[in-house]
Amino acid sequence: MTNKVSIRRLATGVPGLDALLGGGLPEFSFNLIAGSPGSGKTTLAHQIMFGMAQPDRPALYFTVLGEPPLKMLRYQQQFPFFELEKVNHSIHFINLADEISHGDSSQVLARILREVEAHSPALVFVDSFRSIMLTAEGRPEGDAMLQHFVQQLGMHLTSWQATTFLVGEYQISDSEINPVFTVADGLIWLTQNLYDDSMIRKIEIKKMRGQATLPGLHTFRINDAGIEVFPRAIVSAGIAPQVAAGTQPDVPERMSIGVPRLDEMLGGGLPRGYSLLVAGPAGSGKTILATQFLAEGVRCGESGIIAAFEKSPSQSLNRQLDRLVRDGHVGVIDTRSLDLSIDETLYDLTRMIERMQAKRVVIDSLSGYELALAPAFRLQFRESLYRMVAVLTGMGMTVLMTSELEDRYTDLRFSPHGAAFLTDAIIVQRYIEIESRLERITAVVKVRGSAHSNALHLFEITDGGIVIGEPLHHYEGLLSGQPTRRATNFPPPHRG
Repeated sequence: MTNKVSIRRLATGVPGLDALLGGGLPEFSFNLIAGSPGSGKTTLAHQIMFGMAQPDRPALYFTVLGEPPLKMLRYQQQFPFFELEKVNHSIHFINLADEISHGDSSQVLARILREVEAHSPALVFVDSFRSIMLTAEGRPEGDAMLQHFVQQLGMHLTSWQATTFLVGEYQISDSEINPVFTVADGLIWLTQNLYDDSMIRKIEIKKMRGQATLPGLHTFRINDAGIEVFPRAIVSAGIAPQVAAGTQPDVPERMSIGVPRLDEMLGGGLPRGYSLLVAGPAGSGKTILATQFLAEGVRCGESGIIAAFEKSPSQSLNRQLDRLVRDGHVGVIDTRSLDLSIDETLYDLTRMIERMQAKRVVIDSLSGYELALAPAFRLQFRESLYRMVAVLTGMGMTVLMTSELEDRYTDLRFSPHGAAFLTDAIIVQRYIEIESRLERITAVVKVRGSAHSNALHLFEITDGGIVIGEPLHHYEGLLSGQPTRRATNFPPPHRG
């Protein structure tokens, strides 16, 4: 029987990054933080250092810039992760500009090793490592010198049990020929690109020895708090079988949507864990229905969450919903930021779901959400929406989404995004003309794996919410424009 060596994983202190790394950074690993100028490399290195450095785990930060570290620190102090009391105690900054000016990488290596012997750090950062490489370029022995430098640095720091980070400006093509990419245990790559005046930043863990990482490109932001990573949700085949498989033999427990006759039309309520699309034109009552859905959950002891994209959250909340939010029963996702990504929204949703132990989620609306996304993310909107729905329903959430449609009166459509097939149930709301008046009608289009009504019903919006009338037995005449008696048999409003 062989005993495996246990590798401790260190928390980075960067929101979302540990999830990408597979649980944290391997202790004593030799890592490279690479990317283009301005992509956030130094900010990420500082945030990791201040998050990890402690009196019993000190850090050395080597700078090879032509400017003093004080200038760099002046900007980094603006972030809340910067703790001034750690400087010159748990964290020491050392400038290697003099050694670099001689153009001899051996002097740089010797200085680094002397400082490491003197301070015995647990964390070592070298920024920018690219400057050290440039001292070897153009010299006959340059490649051999660089290879020797990287191997010696990695060997010494690992033997001294230091977790090391080299920070440098690189292009993707450099990874094919540069020896540091071979020696490094971990490779964290940052990119930034401009799409239609929107700056999109992404991070990728290209390499991390000894542990499984979350593959692919992931969105991150540099905000007032520093760097925040939004891990891209990976949807497996089993995460949401009702979406992936197309059928569901066992319909789960039913939950009330908050409108009695609509529950009957759905076949006894909405199956728990389903995704529901409510499609209709402006003013047809989609947000009011969503409010009743959340209010019914609160009445049953279930908290809920709404992400409102049509207007700012304060403008989007009606009186009933505002009261539920103020009482702490419903959480609101802040959607004021433009250039969102699906992953950022999903990250915020899952965190709030866990904090509030929520059971119901509303996205109002898909049309507004698409406009709030950065242009680059709109191109993959349908694919990203599939991932969001799958992850939320996989968590056991019941999801209600609204979709704004232009009412063409004779043209039945359910989503301008081609997203109707992603949902387990669809309710459509429409306008019809009766005796020179616009009236609202609603119908259940589908409930996956369950029988449901297909009848059209007139409905009204009252002070108590949506009230649905009897079925329209002559709906064919209504849709063709033939005159019909106005239905008035409405039940009393449900005030749950």
